[in-house]
Amino acid sequence: MSSDQYTGSTPSVEPDRAAGRPGTDAAPGSRDGESGARRFRTPWSRTGGTGRTGRNGDVAGRTPRRRITTLGVSTTVAVVCGALALALPSPFVAESPGPTFNTVGTVDGHRLISVSGHSSYPTSGDLDMTTVYVNGGPNGPLTAVGALGAWLDPTRSVVPTELLYPPDVTSAEVEQSNAAAMTNSQQEAIAAALSHQKIAFTRTLTVAQVVDGTPASGRLRSGDVLEKVAGRSVSGIEDVRSAVSAAAGKPVALQVRNGGVTRTVSITPARGQGGTWQLGVALAATYRFPFSVSIALDNVGGPSAGMMFALGIIDTITPGPLTGGKHIAGTGTISADGTVGAIGGIAQKMVGARDAGAKVFLAPGANCSDVVGHVPDGLTVVRVDTLDGAVHAVETAASGGDVAALPRCG
Repeated sequence: MSSDQYTGSTPSVEPDRAAGRPGTDAAPGSRDGESGARRFRTPWSRTGGTGRTGRNGDVAGRTPRRRITTLGVSTTVAVVCGALALALPSPFVAESPGPTFNTVGTVDGHRLISVSGHSSYPTSGDLDMTTVYVNGGPNGPLTAVGALGAWLDPTRSVVPTELLYPPDVTSAEVEQSNAAAMTNSQQEAIAAALSHQKIAFTRTLTVAQVVDGTPASGRLRSGDVLEKVAGRSVSGIEDVRSAVSAAAGKPVALQVRNGGVTRTVSITPARGQGGTWQLGVALAATYRFPFSVSIALDNVGGPSAGMMFALGIIDTITPGPLTGGKHIAGTGTISADGTVGAIGGIAQKMVGARDAGAKVFLAPGANCSDVVGHVPDGLTVVRVDTLDGAVHAVETAASGGDVAALPRCG
C-alpha cells in the first residue's frame, strides 16, 4: 500500500548496559557478596587512625580511590557507548501526520483544481486530501533515538524499512516513483469524475512492460496498443482481466496495433501467485478528455489522493457546493471505474485531518482493519468502497443527515 508523502526528534535515553551498582562489583581475590569496604583494606585501618572504623578495621564512610576510578571509567564508557548507539541509523522508518490540502481550495494563492473548456462553479467548505511525513529509509537514516521517540508518540508509527521500500532503492528513485504515481492518480481521478458525471472520453490501453518468462513474452512488446480482446473492444483494464479470467487457461486472442500495423496474437494465460489467470504484461491507460483539468500541487507524491481529487473535480464542474460548507477529509486511491483502493499511513492521516478541523473522514473499506482502534476523538469515519459511495457520504454530511448511519469500519 502506498501513501501520499509530503517532502519538504524526540530525544530518549537507553538504560546503561555496562554500569554496575556501586559496592557490589567482585574484585579479584574477594569472595562474592563481600562489601567493597571489606575487599579494599587501607594502611591506616590497622594503625589506629582517628576515624571511626568498621569491621576488620576499615574506616567507615570512606570510599577507596581505586574503586572510584574504576566506577568513573565504567560509567563514562557506558555513557559514550549508549550515546553512540542512539546516534546510529536504525532499520526503521517513522510515519507522522502530514499537512492537508483542500482540493476545492487554493494552494499558494492558486486553485488546487482548475478547469478550462467546461463550466466550473464556486465551491465552499473543505474536501481535504491528507498526507504523511516519512522519516528514514532512502530519504535519510532514522536514528535509534528518533525511532524510540516515534514509538513513544501515539500519533506516529514505526515500521521496518523493507515494508515501505525495496532494498537498495535511492531517494531519487523513490521521488520519481512517487511523482509517477501522483500523475497517474490524477488521470484516474479525472476519468472517474467524468464517468460519474456521464461525460464521455476516450481511453487507450498500452503495453508498458512484458515480463520475461511469462505467456506474453515474445508475443507482445512494449508500445503495443490493445484494441480487442477475445473479439471485443477494450475500454479498460477490467475488460482485459475479465476476458483472461473467462478463458480459464485457454488461448485468448488479442488484437494490437503498433506503428500503424495491426496484428492479432494468441496467448495462453498462466496462473499467477494469487491463483488468477495472467498474461504477464503491465498495462498503462492513456486518456483523452473533452476538456482540460489541471491539478496544481507540489512536494507531494503517491497515489492515495485519487478519491479526494475526484470529489474535488465533481464539486468544481457541478453547480452548488458539494460539501454544503462542511469540513470533510479522506484518502484512498481511485480507478477510472470508481473503485476506491487501500493506502498506507491511515492512522496518521486521520490525526492530520482531525487537527486540521475535519469532522468527517472518508476511509477505504480495504483499510478498515487499520482504522479500528485508531480513530481520534472528534472524528467520524465513514467507510467507502466506490466513488458513488464517497459522493453519497459527502452529500449526507452536507445536508446535515445522519452520518453515523453511513457504512462504518468495525
